[in-house]
Amino acid sequence: MRKFKVRFYPDNKTIEAAEDTNILSAAISCGVNINSVCGGEGVCGKCKVAVSKSGEQGKNVVLACQALIKSDLDVEVLPESRLNSVEIESKETPLLNKTFKHFPLSSKLYFELPEPDLKDSLSDLDRLYRAINKAQDLPLVQAGLSNIRELGELLRKSDWKVTVVLGKRENGVELLLVEPGDTSVKNFGLSFDIGTTTISGQLVDLKNGTILGTRATYNKQASFGADVITRIIYAKKDGGLDKLHDAVSGTINTMIKELSLEHNVDLNDITSIVCTGNTTMIHLLLRIDPSNIRRTPYIPTLNFPPVVRASEAGININPHGLLYCVPSVASYIGGDTTSGVLSSGLYKEKDLSILIDIGTNGEIALGNQDFIIAAAASAGPAFEGSGVTCGMRASLGAIQSVKINTLDLSVSYNTIGDTKPVGICGSGYISIISEMLSGKIIDKSGKIIALENKRIKNTDLGREFIVAFKEESDTIEDIVITEADIENIKRAKAAIYAATAILIKHMDLEVSDIKKVFIAGGFGTSLDIESAIKIGLLPDLERKRFNFIGNSALSGARQMLLSYQADKESEEIARKITYFDLSLDAKYMDEYMAALFFPHTNLQRFPSLKL
Repeated sequence: MRKFKVRFYPDNKTIEAAEDTNILSAAISCGVNINSVCGGEGVCGKCKVAVSKSGEQGKNVVLACQALIKSDLDVEVLPESRLNSVEIESKETPLLNKTFKHFPLSSKLYFELPEPDLKDSLSDLDRLYRAINKAQDLPLVQAGLSNIRELGELLRKSDWKVTVVLGKRENGVELLLVEPGDTSVKNFGLSFDIGTTTISGQLVDLKNGTILGTRATYNKQASFGADVITRIIYAKKDGGLDKLHDAVSGTINTMIKELSLEHNVDLNDITSIVCTGNTTMIHLLLRIDPSNIRRTPYIPTLNFPPVVRASEAGININPHGLLYCVPSVASYIGGDTTSGVLSSGLYKEKDLSILIDIGTNGEIALGNQDFIIAAAASAGPAFEGSGVTCGMRASLGAIQSVKINTLDLSVSYNTIGDTKPVGICGSGYISIISEMLSGKIIDKSGKIIALENKRIKNTDLGREFIVAFKEESDTIEDIVITEADIENIKRAKAAIYAATAILIKHMDLEVSDIKKVFIAGGFGTSLDIESAIKIGLLPDLERKRFNFIGNSALSGARQMLLSYQADKESEEIARKITYFDLSLDAKYMDEYMAALFFPHTNLQRFPSLKL
C-alpha cells in the first residue's frame, strides 16, 4: 500500500499516511487536533482545512473527514477548525461547603522505628504495622508483595527511619510504598473533571491542601465526536474503545506533565488522583465498554468504580498511586453531578435548592437535606458550539458577550483573549439573542425581522444577522447568527427550562419555592443572568437567589482528594439522588413545546421582564 507525506500547518507536523486515508484520521494520528463534532460523519462542517499538493500553489477548502489522501499534501487547519486552548478562569470559585476534615486519600507518615532486639522481636512488617496503627484511625487492609520483598533491606539501610505512603481503600488503608528517610513533605495529588468537551485539572499539595496549579484543555476525544452518544457509537468500531481511552488518558498525562514541570514536582511524589465526569467519560477512562448506556433500559456497567492503580488506567503518576472515580447515579447522571451536589452543599440545605449544569446534556438536581431528585435534559450541542453556523467552544477568539445599538444595529463585542473573533460560544449566543429581543430584531418565535440594514441578509435558508464582518475577524467569512441557529438555541434552552419545570412540578412544588439556584460549569461562569432569564433559559426569580459556583465538579473532586470524609459522603450522595427519567413523563413534551418561544408562551412565568 502506497504512503504519502502529509504536513499540517500551523502545527508544522508531518505524518506518512496510507493512500485513501482521510485527512482527519491522519491528523488524529499526527497529534493535530481538528474540530469534528460529528465524529467524522461529514455532517457538522466543522473540520474545514485548506489543502494543496506539496510544492504547488493554490488551495482547496475541504472537510478533513471527507477528503482522501492520494498524494503528498500540505494541509492548513483553518482558524475556525482548530481546537485552541480553553479559557481558564483566573479566580478560584470559593467553596460553599467547607466542613470536611483534612484527611487526604493518600498520605505520608514518617517513622523512626525502634530497632529489634531479643526483647522486641516483632517481624519487620509487624513492626511497621504497629507504628502505622498508632498513628492513624483506619485499619490496614493490605500491603503489596513488592513492598514486603524489599522491606527488610530498606529498613536496615535507612537506619529504621522511613516514610510510608498510605492510600485509602473502601474499609481501610493500603500500604502503597515505603521510602527511606523523611519524604513526608513531598506528597501531591490531582483532581480532574473529565468533561465531554473540556478536561480541567488541579495539582494539589496534600500536606496543606494548597492548589499549586490549574489547567484546562480540550478533551482529545472531541475529534471522535462532540457528544457522548457519538463516542459510544465510535467505541464499537474496531479499535474504537482503545482510541477513545488513549485520547482521554493522553490528554490527562499531558496536563500532569505540564503541571509537574511548572511546579517542580516529581511524578513519583504524586500518590493519588480523583477523577469525576459523566458516566460515559468514566467508562472510557477505565476502558470499559459503554455500549449499554445508550441501549434500553440504559444500564451502565458500574456506578461505583472501585479504587484502582492509576497505572491501570494509563495515568502516569507514582506506579503505586491510586485512582478514585466519583460515583455516578445513572447512565445520564454522572459523577460530575455528584461532585456538584457535594461542593455546593445542596444536600445539606434546609431550604429548597436547585443545581443547574448548562451544557449538551443539561443536568438538574433539585432538593435539600431531605431529598434530591435529578434529571438530564437532552439539550443538544448548541451551547457547546455544535449545530450552529459559527459556533465554537469557549476558547480563544470566541465572542462571549454582545451589545447591539438599536438605532443603527452596530455591534460591539468581547472575545475570549481579547483577540479577533473566530466564532461564537454558548454565552455569546445567549447574549446576542437577548440583545436581538431587546432591539426587536427578532420576534418571540426567533424569526429575524425584515429590517433595512447591511447586517441583515436574506439567504436561501432564511435570514441571518452579521455579528462580525469578515474584515474584522480572523475568519474567511462573516461571523453570523442565522434563523436556524436561533432555532437550535431555542430548543436547547427549552429542554433545560422544561426539565427544571418538570422536576419542580413532579415534587408538587412551585418555582417560587426555590430559595437557591446554583449555576454550575465553566459555561455558567460567563453566563449573564439577565440575558439567560430574558431568553427563558432560567426561571424568573430574584437575582440574589442565583449563585455561580464555577466548575463545581472539579471543586468536589478536589474536596474528595483532600478528605476521606468527603469521599465517603460522595457515595452517600450518589445513593441518595433519585434519577428521574424525563422520557417517562408525558408532560415533559408539553413543557418543552411551551418553552419554544422567547422567553415562553406563558409570559406570567416571567413577570419581571418588560416585554
